[in-house]
Amino acid sequence: MDYNFREIEKKWREQWAKDKTYHVEMDASKPKFYVLNMFPYPSGAGLHVGHPLGYIASDIYARYKRQKGFNVLNPMGYDAYGLPAEQYAIQTGQHPAVTTEKNIARYREQLDKIGFSFDWDREIRTCDPQYYHWTQWAFTKMFNSFYCIKCQAAQPIEKLTAHFAKKGTAELDVAQSEELSFTAEEWNSYDSVKQQQVLMNYRIAYLGETMVNWCPALGTVLANDEVIDGVSERGGHPVVQQKMKQWCLRVSAYAQRLLDGLDTIDWSDSIKETQRNWIGRSEGTEMQFRIKGQEEPVTIFTTRADTIFGVTFMVLAPESELVERLTTPEQQAAVKEYVEATKKRTERERIADRRVTGVFSGSYGINPFTGAEVPVWISDYVLAGYGTGVIMAVPAHDSRDYAFARHFNLPIIPLIEGADVSEESFDAKEGTVTNSPAAGTTSLEGFSLNGLTVKEAIAATKKFVTAHHLGRVKINYRLRDAIFSRQRYWGEPFPVYYKDGMPQMIPEDCLPILLPEVTKFLPTETGEPPLGNATHWAWDETNRCVVENAKIDNKTVFPIELSTMPGFAGSSAYYLRYMDPRNDKALVDEKVDAYWRNVDLYVGGSEHATGHLIYSRFWNKFLHDNGVSCEEEPYRKLVNQGMIQGRSNFVYRIKDTNKFVSLGLKDKYETTPLHVDVNIVENDLLDTEAFRKWRPEFETAEFVLEDGKYVCGWAVEKMSKSMFNVVNPDDIIDRYGADTLRLYEMFLGPISQSKPWDSNGVDGSARFLRRFWNLFETIEETEPTKDNLKSLHKLIKKVSEDIEEFSYNTSIPAFMVATTELGQQKCHSRKVLEQLVALLAPFAPYICEELWHRLGHTESVVNAPWPEFDESYLKEDTITMSVSFNGKTRFTIDVAADAPKEEVEKLALENENTARYLDGKQIVKIIVVPGRIVNIVIK
Repeated sequence: MDYNFREIEKKWREQWAKDKTYHVEMDASKPKFYVLNMFPYPSGAGLHVGHPLGYIASDIYARYKRQKGFNVLNPMGYDAYGLPAEQYAIQTGQHPAVTTEKNIARYREQLDKIGFSFDWDREIRTCDPQYYHWTQWAFTKMFNSFYCIKCQAAQPIEKLTAHFAKKGTAELDVAQSEELSFTAEEWNSYDSVKQQQVLMNYRIAYLGETMVNWCPALGTVLANDEVIDGVSERGGHPVVQQKMKQWCLRVSAYAQRLLDGLDTIDWSDSIKETQRNWIGRSEGTEMQFRIKGQEEPVTIFTTRADTIFGVTFMVLAPESELVERLTTPEQQAAVKEYVEATKKRTERERIADRRVTGVFSGSYGINPFTGAEVPVWISDYVLAGYGTGVIMAVPAHDSRDYAFARHFNLPIIPLIEGADVSEESFDAKEGTVTNSPAAGTTSLEGFSLNGLTVKEAIAATKKFVTAHHLGRVKINYRLRDAIFSRQRYWGEPFPVYYKDGMPQMIPEDCLPILLPEVTKFLPTETGEPPLGNATHWAWDETNRCVVENAKIDNKTVFPIELSTMPGFAGSSAYYLRYMDPRNDKALVDEKVDAYWRNVDLYVGGSEHATGHLIYSRFWNKFLHDNGVSCEEEPYRKLVNQGMIQGRSNFVYRIKDTNKFVSLGLKDKYETTPLHVDVNIVENDLLDTEAFRKWRPEFETAEFVLEDGKYVCGWAVEKMSKSMFNVVNPDDIIDRYGADTLRLYEMFLGPISQSKPWDSNGVDGSARFLRRFWNLFETIEETEPTKDNLKSLHKLIKKVSEDIEEFSYNTSIPAFMVATTELGQQKCHSRKVLEQLVALLAPFAPYICEELWHRLGHTESVVNAPWPEFDESYLKEDTITMSVSFNGKTRFTIDVAADAPKEEVEKLALENENTARYLDGKQIVKIIVVPGRIVNIVIK
């Protein structure tokens, strides 16, 4: 029988869809297992062979767990909002919904070909109103909540207003943008607008002034990962730092819980450490420095309060509000120039860049301990969002302060006896603080650090600062609140309208608020976001519906928010929606959530460590506080797949000609290497006719061949259209089949590592599948031999262990070895071949489905029980042992594996070689090491 993969794969793709083979419902009789992939953005380019890597890996595990008896949820959907679709709409005038729908259809077609076990009945799209209804609902909940630090949970805003009405801000321990102080009497005297302004300081979703990455050409705010080297990733347009009023989410309120939660989940140490560093918890002290000639002090935050005596200057963040106040007239021009230059760099670039830049403000701060005057500088190595945006600089104890001091020739004062303040050892971690002339004054009103260790000195300084009202002890986090609005069209609309200038939430029972139609997708002529072009975008409070803008009277009809939500809005809680995707009453039903709980295996790229994975964890914790999610953490185990790199090919054009020379001859000419489409190259041999048809300028190309062939050069690079090394999985599937693609991608290397794609190696996986198919030409009802069972159970053990460890690349060779062994053994036993099919089914579902049914089964192979490993079949009947005389090995003997010591001794002594080595000598003793050696001691 021939292995016709095209017919087989088409047949089972249609049958699986018809039978809803992968549809899943809750089943209390089985343990649940939830597998999830980070869902894709459907770009117009479709999938290349690198995209399915993680999907194949998770699909193998999902199929394996189903065969192990689990009720497996394995859904898929689309992160359908995004800037690329909007930019395409601006260029072509075609609505983003149209291009998105077309791209999704293309993605679905490609995904289906690869044979994934997705339950497509649960498909979600972030641009579907049925889905973003619940994103709007969650935002409304956040707006109507504050974070109670004492109880470590989100609480309804009504609890906060009740507290204000009784106690004002007294006894308040909540997350806030800035510390406010007012009495109950003052609160009760505020009008509604003033009260709403105050509450904005505490809401989890709030409007706030914040520095953003503003791209004038695109007319929108960009996330850090959308900006590369000061320009937008999309289009390469200049990006500047600018203060804007934006919707924000108070992610920082959850910083400690986000840290603590990392100890409860099975993620890689590197991802956990990345998140810990991003959250950046630091315990320190806030202290106030007076400014010479000004009444208002400046508050700094430091983790090393004990180094206060080594302060030689202060530094402001360029975006700090204090810059204007502290800049003297003489320095205004220089400061303005520096601040403008800084706006062109993102915070991420400033953190990574170690170059020293800065400008003197003209002001001097006064050390609260010593009274010394220190200059106040402005530099981009200080960020406004961390601490207070102002630091006291101690160059002897901080590397960046040290570099700054050396660059601008500022003093450096060592505080620890014998401390080396060279660049190599600027930060003394141990030792004692001493009252030496070099260290300056280290005592104040009875306060002394003499003889204390660094840790003791920090503690003593904190205590003194608090007791003398010079500041307070405080915990800071580097984690920032998330900017949650974008000046774009193609995104979730906010359920917000404006009354008396203050935002109001559209009632929950009126959601979803649909994205309106617009005449154009660019910002308006007055600079408003694209939704400013909508003519049907006003909220009628009385009739509770969206109406024409012309009806806005700011009495009963009000304007609606013009910004839309960012990409991570739709991807933050999508795993919950997959549990209950058609529920129009709730994000997820309580009973459904209680069954599926959270994701058991999450697969996606490590590049999302400080974006999606933090925002999604925050979002889930908020929903947990509101009783929506039964688990604190959304993803139990995380696996980061590596990247499949492209194998590029090159042709070599002879200078000033349209003639191309083969690789082995190129050094005889002056040539220029050019990337060539890898799809017209096979085994590094160029299809010269296809090359001439590839692009018009090569129609008349000539070739200098070697041995009648044109050999291309090659290199491993990022898979990219610009390098012509993108391999379409459809082409591989058409030529070799989807099972071959799945096997080859897993064979390339460990899931977590990046590896190069080489189309030259695909044929090896295809040949294996043909050999596997040939094992089933004859099926017999005979009992398997010992060798059959040994080969089979060796494979069961290996593959079962590998799948649990995601070591799929070592499973594929094990399948190849077992297939070869069983072929050589002429194994035709149904009892062996059935289990062989069940083992390979997660990796190559099409061929295994066909063979499973040819073996007489009527149910899908996806329900075949996973074969049980029996160690007894790997035990050897006989073993080989070495025989030594006085420790020197002379020969070997074969003995029964379970032979007793006496029998082993007897066999050794009776061996014909023994007499020769004894040669009349006396045996002193015989030592038997079971299963290994017999040592005969003679004299």
